Amino acid sequence: MINIQNYVQAESLEEAYQLNQKRSGRIIGGMLWMKMARNTIGTAIDLCRLGLDAIEETEEEFSIGAMATLRQLETHPGLNAYTCGAAARAVQDIIGVQFRNMATVGGSIWGRFGFSDVLTLFLAMDTYVELYKGGIIPLETFASMKQDNDILVRILVKKKPGIFVYQAMRMQRTDFPILTCALSQVEGAYRAVIGARPARAMVIRDKQGLLKGGITEDSARAFAAYAAESAPTDSNVRGSAAYRTHLINVLARRSALELGGMNTWN
Repeated sequence: MINIQNYVQAESLEEAYQLNQKRSGRIIGGMLWMKMARNTIGTAIDLCRLGLDAIEETEEEFSIGAMATLRQLETHPGLNAYTCGAAARAVQDIIGVQFRNMATVGGSIWGRFGFSDVLTLFLAMDTYVELYKGGIIPLETFASMKQDNDILVRILVKKKPGIFVYQAMRMQRTDFPILTCALSQVEGAYRAVIGARPARAMVIRDKQGLLKGGITEDSARAFAAYAAESAPTDSNVRGSAAYRTHLINVLARRSALELGGMNTWN
């Protein structure tokens, strides 16, 4: 069980940042994974008073506060319309509604967990993160960085014309995924995101133009094979590396065929 010695509701991002520079300080979100650890936190820093718990939509982008919950992602009409339902599909099997009512988007992205459906989803879009000190950077860049003592403020999704599909394989509903796959076409460019490899999700772009001429059974199969060759996999208790590579072939092909039947959002 985790032991918290001091709890602070920060009154500003600057206060939260200064407290987080100490080795004993930790930013807390929904506390759903953190509470399972067996260690001591000197100062738990809560961002609940900073107004970061909303999803705001403009004509150009979605701004998702770090303290917004996975349930808000799942039920937001604008975000689900833009993502063709992929936002809800990506999180609907994460434990249960009660869990998703507490788990935060910021915690999911900041953790950069290998099993993260949320990271896989957002990497398929034109997504950026806003860091308190580090500024706005692409999510793909952020996902490859090591954790530091900065603060994730919000996630920004640019509303570029696109279509999105999300697929995942689990042993059973509510379990961790064995493999995740998001496929998108944004402004005519295709990208696949493969997660739960079991390493962090990675982006695979259609550099060979396999889908450029249109999505057919043959082009979907060729792109799926290319994705499987491009995404390294490994083994853990949920599946072997060979099984995950097979799943990339299956899920990427299914995703491509599903994507081929959609109309571009604009």
